Amino acid sequence: MNDMGNTNFRTFDPSKEDGAEPPQARSNSLRDRIRRSAEQASPSISPSGYVPQPQAIGETSQPASDSQWTEVDRSAAEPLADRPTPALGDAPPRPSDLAAKPSPVETANQQDEAAAASENATQPVGVVLEIAGSGSMIAIDLQRLNECGEDPDPSIAMAGQVGSQIKIRVGDNWLLASVRNQRQDRKAGSILADIDFLGEGIEEKLTGKLHGFRRGVTRYPVPGALVYPCTTQDLKQVYASDGRSAVTIGKVYPTKDIRAGLYVDAMLGKHFALLGSTGTGKSTSAALILHRICEAAPEGHIVMIDPHGEYSSAFRNTGVILDVSNLQMPYWIMNFEEHCEVLLTSNGNERQVDADILAKCLLKARQKSRLAESMGKITVDSPIPYLLSDLSNEIQDAMGKLDKSTTSAPYMRIKNKLDEIKGDPRYQFMFSGMLVADTMANFIAKIFRMPSNGKPIAIIDVSGVPSDITSTVVAVLSRLVFDFAIWGREERTSPILLVCEEAHRYVPNEKNADGNSVGTILSRIAKEGRKYGISLGLITQRPSDLAEGVLSQCGTIISMRLNNDRDQEFVRAAMPEGARGFLDAIPALRNRECIICGEGVAIPIRVSFDNLEESKRPASEDPSFVELWNKTGGEEDIVQRTVQRWRSQG
Repeated sequence: MNDMGNTNFRTFDPSKEDGAEPPQARSNSLRDRIRRSAEQASPSISPSGYVPQPQAIGETSQPASDSQWTEVDRSAAEPLADRPTPALGDAPPRPSDLAAKPSPVETANQQDEAAAASENATQPVGVVLEIAGSGSMIAIDLQRLNECGEDPDPSIAMAGQVGSQIKIRVGDNWLLASVRNQRQDRKAGSILADIDFLGEGIEEKLTGKLHGFRRGVTRYPVPGALVYPCTTQDLKQVYASDGRSAVTIGKVYPTKDIRAGLYVDAMLGKHFALLGSTGTGKSTSAALILHRICEAAPEGHIVMIDPHGEYSSAFRNTGVILDVSNLQMPYWIMNFEEHCEVLLTSNGNERQVDADILAKCLLKARQKSRLAESMGKITVDSPIPYLLSDLSNEIQDAMGKLDKSTTSAPYMRIKNKLDEIKGDPRYQFMFSGMLVADTMANFIAKIFRMPSNGKPIAIIDVSGVPSDITSTVVAVLSRLVFDFAIWGREERTSPILLVCEEAHRYVPNEKNADGNSVGTILSRIAKEGRKYGISLGLITQRPSDLAEGVLSQCGTIISMRLNNDRDQEFVRAAMPEGARGFLDAIPALRNRECIICGEGVAIPIRVSFDNLEESKRPASEDPSFVELWNKTGGEEDIVQRTVQRWRSQG
């Protein structure tokens, strides 16, 4: 039977019962949503949001920490003299009871300081709106943003701003994210922001602190999850070394005491690139990083190509400086392609004819060596010593043959160029008759620092090399690194780091390519060098002029300020997804600041480099025009000495 037909039946309306309060209007503002979400939590919630689970009856109770209890042990506040002496058979007092207790005033001050420091950290600043695979959208309360901005903790003060870190609790983990951008939500009066997920760490149950941070996301939050600011203590755990070898290079922005470190094995194992416009401190930063690596690995093997001669002063005490005066690079160590770049001057079809002639004559010159007789079969690329006079004679003999397939012009072009180089003093560092001896092993040991003898870096100053063969010299040095690693695989040789300054000159894109072999070998090292224990470091001020794909092969990118929009877009395309929020700050970086992302760091970070000692800085400082233009005297002698060096090409 249906009771609704009974006239004595009365429906129940809570609002009409005795003592009922009138209904309150439910606000949908962001601040009220955050407050309601916090009120739904248990009153015994920890600073991190962890709710202790009640124990079952009869379950063994574990001693709780002081943070779980609000009632203070009264015996702890009693003076030691007033405590009764234990009778015979009683348990002795605990050491904690006999220890000196802080005074109530000290305890109150510590509690007030902790409460002031953690008040903004424990209160949410926003809520999650949308979730995607690599990022999310959050809504930030403007009032909470202003409150955090006055916090003494610089990490909390930056919370919610572009480039800052926030955290979201997911189960027992904290999920860290970086704020990419901000925009105003005029309807709700809040701020909308896109975030990129960085990684997650485990939450300590009692303290709520973050530890065990690791990159990647295993569990995503749901829309409606609360967003909290990251504290300096959180970031210390994030940036703390995980046991791998690391070098410190500066401080993490915006903190004042968190050291920024680079994981050496991860950074060098997958190459790195240092980018920055002129005047941002790029050379000094490169010297700082290399000095830190040399200090951490004094028996390392580092080869640096220095096109301007600015790093000689920085590594004079910790490395070996090689220039045209002491490089003594033997000419016969070049392969056939590098010989063509130096000796051939023709283009088009004529160049192919000249190359065929040079290949035949060069092979015959190498075969005349005593070393070639003991080795049996050799090729035109074999690094076998030969005499320049033998090569010249072979060209002369081939030109005099009646059955030659062309005129004498190709032979004359090659012979004239060879004679020109032999007589030019600028080429004596390479094309000298004194370099005919078999010094290949000594030369490789010298430039690769084997053994290093406490000086693990070799600075190859190519500023004095004639400009028409500079690329060839760099190509020879780079190829030696690669070939040595390939042929030394069975020996388990130590890894070699090749650092190339002004990399856009040697690895240009197709638009600026000039066909030199240096671009080919450096591109090959970028793609395959990791397999053979070769690390490549590229330093450039124009990343957009680099060859396509080379920058993307660099696992760690250190980007200083870039003023050119095309360079910024190029770097943005090469950096990982999680660094988008930092990329927008590249044009706004100050001098000696950088964004680091990739394998060498736990998460993308903004770093302020350390100051480098004067004796370790490169000679790249800008001159003071006003100061120097207010001095006079000695100009005549300066001009005379300069002209003398100019004429002698030394």
